[in-house]
Amino acid sequence: MTEVRRVAWPAYEGMEWDAMHFLQGIAGTLELFHRSTLAFQKAAGEVTGHPAAVFQRIDQAGYKLPIDERILADTDTLMVFGLDHLVSEQEATSGEIEAIREWLKRDGTCLLLGPHHDVGFTEDMQQRQLEYKHHGDALVPRQQRFGQYTRSMMKGLGVPVLNQYGLRPAVVTGTKQIAPLTINKDLDKLGLLNGVTTFNFHPHLPHYALTTDDTKSVHVLTCQPIDLDRPHPFTATGNTEFNSCIWMPPNGQRAGHILLADSTIFTTLFGGVESLETFWKNLASMPLASGKQAKKTQAVA
Repeated sequence: MTEVRRVAWPAYEGMEWDAMHFLQGIAGTLELFHRSTLAFQKAAGEVTGHPAAVFQRIDQAGYKLPIDERILADTDTLMVFGLDHLVSEQEATSGEIEAIREWLKRDGTCLLLGPHHDVGFTEDMQQRQLEYKHHGDALVPRQQRFGQYTRSMMKGLGVPVLNQYGLRPAVVTGTKQIAPLTINKDLDKLGLLNGVTTFNFHPHLPHYALTTDDTKSVHVLTCQPIDLDRPHPFTATGNTEFNSCIWMPPNGQRAGHILLADSTIFTTLFGGVESLETFWKNLASMPLASGKQAKKTQAVA
């Protein structure tokens, strides 16, 4: 929290953030994230009629809670957020992957994976500095790599996507408002983007790169325009947008859907809440739209 307070000054100078009232270490920054998802949990609960349960796979005390049938038995939508640093070397176990694979054979299920950014994944120090200047966030160092756990889960489940970079979204000229999404409406068969215009302005969002040419198995639903006034290796090769929401429709034995969207889309830390709430409700109503009675939404961080 010392670093958060320094960079975001004077946002966290109130009494409610001091050592007597709030966690001051790394646990405090995690608590900020958990608090910022309360609005999403409320919206999901209103749509489904069930409270959204939240789990930490490894909690602050170091206890592990693997994903298994205890979580999956009465879950329609499982959201797994990848905020683990690569240096923590977390990997999805074979038991977790098999449990999710079996769960996805059930109609009306949806797995949402949210691996976060991968900033500075090179040994080239000049490129790290370029990426750092691009996102402009003093809280994020020149190398910060997230998502080994979600990456291992994607590999185990055959999800042909890799989270890359940490890219700064473009804004509407003359404002601080994030530029509208490019939405592939013809591919949005589930109506997830109905009424949605933007996600949120987070200064270092991942590009979800496709690692397959099979356009039938995986669809890019949204792309986010990039701030081209700030040089970056990704834009230097001609890219002007990054993939921000991916959908894999049911395929073969898998009756459930797989989505990829960054964890920050489900928080209120970075603005754009009205459009986000529409997206949240569209996502929460997916089981209803498929004709299945809605059960619970579960989130694992």
